[in-house]
Amino acid sequence: MCDLPPITGICMLFPNAHVQAPHHLAPAESIATMQQQLSQLRQGQLSASHLSEWARAQTALLQSLPPQFDQVLQDLLNRLEAGALFTEESCSFSQRDIINSLQLWLDKASDRLENS
Repeated sequence: MCDLPPITGICMLFPNAHVQAPHHLAPAESIATMQQQLSQLRQGQLSASHLSEWARAQTALLQSLPPQFDQVLQDLLNRLEAGALFTEESCSFSQRDIINSLQLWLDKASDRLENS
């Protein structure tokens, strides 16, 4: 069940989405939660804007990684949000490709956290 504050409106749009508020997660928990949210996005249970907003709020995770990770993530999230404006795949905004790139980012961030 959605446990975001009702004022966000996300729960009204996606009442069956299992999302968590972005506060105070350890970096490894942020990775796991972001993985869940990426799966929900793939299944159409979560909006691109919600995933982007949540991911940007993960300051503990982003501060625990080299600055390049934040730069790449911001670029991917911007592309994801821009691509969500199109109803079909376009040559410049393939949501599937961006989601695959986000998955790669998650894998590399997880590896970096495990090896640091």
